Amino acid sequence: MRDLATDTHLPLQLRGLRLPLVGAPLFIISNPEMVIAQCKAGIVGSFPALNAREADGDAPLLEVWLTQICEELDAHNQANPDRPAAPFAVNQIVHRSNARLQRDIDICHKHKVPIWITSLGAREEVNEAAHDCGGIALHDIINNTFARKAIAKGADGLIAVAAGAGGHAGKQNPFALIQEIREWFDGPLLLSGAIATGHALLAARAAGADLGYIGSPFIACDEANAMDAYKNAIVDGGAEDIVTSSLFTGVSGNYLKRSIELQGLDPENLPKADPTSMNFSDGSAKPKAWKHIWGSGQGIGAVKERTSVAALVDRIAAEYQEAGRTLAAEFV
Repeated sequence: MRDLATDTHLPLQLRGLRLPLVGAPLFIISNPEMVIAQCKAGIVGSFPALNAREADGDAPLLEVWLTQICEELDAHNQANPDRPAAPFAVNQIVHRSNARLQRDIDICHKHKVPIWITSLGAREEVNEAAHDCGGIALHDIINNTFARKAIAKGADGLIAVAAGAGGHAGKQNPFALIQEIREWFDGPLLLSGAIATGHALLAARAAGADLGYIGSPFIACDEANAMDAYKNAIVDGGAEDIVTSSLFTGVSGNYLKRSIELQGLDPENLPKADPTSMNFSDGSAKPKAWKHIWGSGQGIGAVKERTSVAALVDRIAAEYQEAGRTLAAEFV
């Protein structure tokens, strides 16, 4: 496995992290408080640009959020020169219906966002904007074909979204997906899909990923913008409580069964939806699909309590070190 502190194959933004880990951008859930806490804990924190949604006529809330994040992380770094915060990332939904995309690109460029995550389409102009302000671009993919297209259009790295991931997830086994990509790509590669423990994080790295990409466990954290019932469902749930459906956004995604039942729907008999039904023109993809139908990955069985971001990262870090020591002992 690569040493993230010294490996020159990786951009500076991904070196020297406390853990080889990115907190995935969670629609509605991720906010400045959670991102700041993740970065201070030593992992990359992220949020979707569309989460910063202002009222009509108001100044862009994304400006406010980026200013807050940059100022608080700068203050932390000045006070803790021996324990600086990790960099943060902003997720751009590049789907053609996102009418805010160019505005949000301009704002992120102005604030010199260090890591850009793109989803639902690879766009050269977004990657160019990231590079122009000194950032890197990582692109979500669900198969090897999309991976090749993303790199051809200028992405610096890939986020392999495998089966079991929360929200919009792929269908491929993570080992199959990683091994196909690694046959031709030696750049930054992240893995998403039911990673909720330090042991799973080490397994992802052993399989060929540079970093893990964790979302669902952070939903149950104090800083997350999620209602209590959602957080409790994450704590109480397991893999059998996850339903895969395209109904809510037009793209296949993973959701908590209980939230579907609470809306009067039968989770075992959900109709399919056409991908053309996805619409980000109002700043969201069917808000009820995320506010009332709760996204979640299959790894939530490892989440046993509601806690702070710092405590969750501490738990994953301890497990990661324990798993490493155990495996090292077996190979002596």
